[in-house]
Amino acid sequence: MRRASAFRRRSRSRITSSAPGSRRATVSSADAARKHVLCTGIAVLDLVFRVGSFPRPDVKTQASEFRTINGGNAANAAVAIAHLGARASFAGPLGGPAGVDSVGDTMLALAARENIACVDCPRVDGITSPISAISIDQRGERAIVNFRDDALMAARPRDADAVVADADAVIADNRFPGFVREICAAGLKRRIPVVLDADEPRQDSNVLLTLVSHVVFSAEGLRATAGTDHLGRALIDVSKQTDAFVAVTDGANDVLWLKDGELRQIPAFTVDVVDTLGAGDTFHGAFTLMLAEGKTEREAMRFSAAAAALKCTRYGGILGAPTRAEVEAFLATHE
Repeated sequence: MRRASAFRRRSRSRITSSAPGSRRATVSSADAARKHVLCTGIAVLDLVFRVGSFPRPDVKTQASEFRTINGGNAANAAVAIAHLGARASFAGPLGGPAGVDSVGDTMLALAARENIACVDCPRVDGITSPISAISIDQRGERAIVNFRDDALMAARPRDADAVVADADAVIADNRFPGFVREICAAGLKRRIPVVLDADEPRQDSNVLLTLVSHVVFSAEGLRATAGTDHLGRALIDVSKQTDAFVAVTDGANDVLWLKDGELRQIPAFTVDVVDTLGAGDTFHGAFTLMLAEGKTEREAMRFSAAAAALKCTRYGGILGAPTRAEVEAFLATHE
């Protein structure tokens, strides 16, 4: 048994248009009763291979399974939220144009299949949308090769205020700080929960710490931001840079968070790990949804830890994110 944490781990281009179908979703009366979480940041097309062991140099390895799925922090969080029964939408830049960048076209089609509205997805001409080749071994560990064109960094949302107008919460990753910055600020202005997934170590995203209500770091991201390897000390140091709630996840270890300046812990659950891909994003999506529903941070983190643990027991990346009923049943047996 392994402990599954609530969290894991060119030439100039021009923006031509938003993605086809990029619109404000039509909301039915049934949908209106559900909370709506806007997820903003990166979307990646994941080519996922299941292997017995990671390939050695110059050796071919036969995969036992293959899937093409949407990945990326924000896009994954949207899937997790949808699986939990809430409304999820996505805003983030893609390559383009439509009909030429097949990677972006495929991601939009996969999002629609999960009932995720792509509300602001500018297509940047002349580049390929982010794509990853991912191998998952029999222990559930991952090896990832990723392509992401820096030209996407220049993209900006069309109207950040409009994008968050009917959202109950926002979850943003820090892959495209310039894009998500405007959306986070708009969400904070509306006084709704705005959660930052500070997963990638990058100094240019530190400005986001002042534009959100909650920050959940990866261990790697926190160490890079604080400049120290001691997670508890790093969390305390970073808390001085923001008024936001701060927490950090660390693989299979417990979640650390601060309350009234004191370090607290949320224990990780023990499960049989099959696939960790998407576990951290499941945590972030579930955490943001729970805040939208009015739960306390502690309640939200415990629910999210359970959701992430359940995802780790299933192969298939974010498609293994659990339903609300599954999380509630799991928690009922893990008091």
